[in-house]
Amino acid sequence: MSDNPSASTAKPALIRMTLDDLAVPDTAASGAALEVASAYLSPALLNHSLRAYVWAAARATAQGIVVDSELLYVAALFHDMALVPEFDNHTISFEVAGGHVAQVFSAGAGWPAVRRRRLSEVIIRHMWPDVDVSVDPEGHVLCRATALEIIGRDADDFAPGFRAEVLDRYPRLDLATEFLTCFQDQARRKTDSSAAGAVRSGLAMRMADNPLDTPPPPTAP
Repeated sequence: MSDNPSASTAKPALIRMTLDDLAVPDTAASGAALEVASAYLSPALLNHSLRAYVWAAARATAQGIVVDSELLYVAALFHDMALVPEFDNHTISFEVAGGHVAQVFSAGAGWPAVRRRRLSEVIIRHMWPDVDVSVDPEGHVLCRATALEIIGRDADDFAPGFRAEVLDRYPRLDLATEFLTCFQDQARRKTDSSAAGAVRSGLAMRMADNPLDTPPPPTAP
């Protein structure tokens, strides 16, 4: 999302739906991606990846953005895969490394080369400040979803009831601590990486203000 102060400040309509409105793609590749993600990601990172898909799919559905659901689902599950030790790369940014891992996975799933490259692009672009929806709709909604997840950007786009349902189904656990630790480690080892840039730009402070990590106020009896 643009931080340009001249951009429109009109508040978007709240995204109101339930998890039942969002179908997980029922394909062999989607099932295999969940199996791989469950095997390698920590519980906090797995839930984070599943929530990223939910936020992205919900935005696409509510705003009429046509996306390839299978591509988006696999990208969401693999977007942080290179933060785990088994796939960490000591020379390139984690999102680029994750794109390579996803390309290998999708080759095994039988995806053609063009689709494999698209998967890698979506994963790489989730670390961009913004992605043009007309150029890459899956990249756009995943970029917005991961920014919501980590720093709470545009959290108010979603109705409180839907946010609560998502967080109840996929709890955040210790995501804030684990994610910041991962990025700080990436920043120390790869000083020119996107993670290093995020840390230098005050990631820790922005994460501390994430409304998704703030318990909602008690409701009146």
